[in-house]
Amino acid sequence: MTTSKVALVTGSSRGLGKAIAIELAKNGYDIVVNYARSKTAAVETVKEIEALGRKALLVKTNVGDVEKIRVMFQTIKEEFGRLDIFVSNAASGVLRPIMELEETHWDWTMNINAKGFLFGAQEAAKLMPEGGKILGISSLGSIRYLENYTTVGVSKAAIESLTRYLAVELAPKGIVVNTVSGGALDTDALKHFPNREELLEEARVNTPAGRMVEIEDMVKTAMFLLSDDASMIRGQTIIVDGGRSIKM
Repeated sequence: MTTSKVALVTGSSRGLGKAIAIELAKNGYDIVVNYARSKTAAVETVKEIEALGRKALLVKTNVGDVEKIRVMFQTIKEEFGRLDIFVSNAASGVLRPIMELEETHWDWTMNINAKGFLFGAQEAAKLMPEGGKILGISSLGSIRYLENYTTVGVSKAAIESLTRYLAVELAPKGIVVNTVSGGALDTDALKHFPNREELLEEARVNTPAGRMVEIEDMVKTAMFLLSDDASMIRGQTIIVDGGRSIKM
C-alpha cells in the first residue's frame, strides 16, 4: 500500500476534470486519470501530473457500466491499495427537445452521470477504511430550465440527491460527500450545445458578478470541499455561478 495520498478524477483528460486533477497533484496527491475516448488528451494529463513529481495511473473506463467501474477500482486497489479522494466528474448527455428524446438517450445520460456517481462512490468507499472525500459535479440545469438540457438536467438533479443520501450513509465511515455546481463554463462540453453562443452571451449579461464563471472558480471551490477545512459541510451542493441563478 502506498503512503501517498491518492485521488481518482473521472473524465480527467480535459476541461474541469483535468484542472481538478492537476490541482490535486500540486497538493501532493497521486492521481488516477480516467478517460473514455480521448486517450491522447489523457496521456497529456498524465505527463503534466508526472512533471509535478506525482504518480499518475491511466485508466480507460466507461463509468456508465457498473462492471467496468468495478474493474477500474480493482486496478486502483492493486496499484495503490487505497483511495483518499473520488471526484465523479465524467459526464455526457444528449441535447434535444423533450419530444425528440428516445430511451437510449435517457439511458446513456443517466448511466454515465448518475449511475457512475452512485456505483463509483460505493467502490471508492471500500478503499477508504480511514475516511475520505467524495465530490460530485453538477450544473444549474439541475434546478433551472435550460433549453435542450432535459436528460442532463435530470441526471444532475439525481447527482445532487445522491449527494445527500451518500453523505448520511457514508458519514459513519468518515467519508465526506458534497457536490459543486457551476454556471455556464466555456469548455469543450459546451461546444456540443446548438445554442452555445446564446448561452454564453446570456451568462455574460446576466451574471451579477460581472463576468462568467471560469474553470478556476470551480477548481477553487472543489479544492475547498475536498479539504479538511470543509469537514463539517456534508451533503451540500455548492453553487458557483457568480449569482446567476438568483436572477433566473
